Amino acid sequence: MKIEQAEGNRRSAEQHRRQAEGGRERAEGLREIGERTRIAGEDARTAADAARHAAMDAVKATAESLAATLDGMKVVEEMRRTMRDIKDATKPGSR
Repeated sequence: MKIEQAEGNRRSAEQHRRQAEGGRERAEGLREIGERTRIAGEDARTAADAARHAAMDAVKATAESLAATLDGMKVVEEMRRTMRDIKDATKPGSR
């Protein structure tokens, strides 16, 4: 009877050991998933930051382009005024 009881205790202990090992393996799997999730979050944050910088650069480039266009328009308008003044000065009777 003692041998049977000892064998039953051994089987029970072995079953508990297997259950504990299964729990450890599941916990390790969840830890690995958590680590991959953390890395993916960091990658997403880095990509979002790069996209934000690219958008800011695009806005800056657009503003610079518009400023250059405005400067060009001012030059053209000044040339038109000068041409009108020259044309008016060369008309007969303008002197």
